[in-house]
Amino acid sequence: MIISYKKLWKLLIDRDLKKKELRTMTGISPSTIAKLGRNENINTEVLVKICKSLKCDLQDIMELVPEEKELVPEKSSLNNGTT
Repeated sequence: MIISYKKLWKLLIDRDLKKKELRTMTGISPSTIAKLGRNENINTEVLVKICKSLKCDLQDIMELVPEEKELVPEKSSLNNGTT
């Protein structure tokens, strides 16, 4: 599973906010915004700052999604013992 911040970007769009405005509201650095854009791990303190500033909950800005390799069924389950 990987973390996706697509919900955060959608929330910003819905509220007509720019990334720069989010940075100003939260005090987070441009490098942290870049990490969010790459779906990298972020300190929970930063996530809490974002939620407080946007008056939302964690599930409103992020979600866990399966990695691509987790979506592909294994060969053995495809064959079901038949050849």
